[in-house]
Amino acid sequence: MSNNNKIVVPQAREAMDRFKMEAANEVGVNLKQGYNGDLTSKQAGSIGGQMVKKMIESYENSVK
Repeated sequence: MSNNNKIVVPQAREAMDRFKMEAANEVGVNLKQGYNGDLTSKQAGSIGGQMVKKMIESYENSVK
């Protein structure tokens, strides 16, 4: 199984990694650098959900 999630701007990888770590800390998930295949689906989903929530909040604040 290959990963089809490609970051178009290479410099964005570091920012996305920081964003993911920040979201994980906010929801109380211990995320480490590199492989995190030991996370449960619930944990991974909570990180992704927090990231989406923050992106929506950022967008809503920018259009006001």
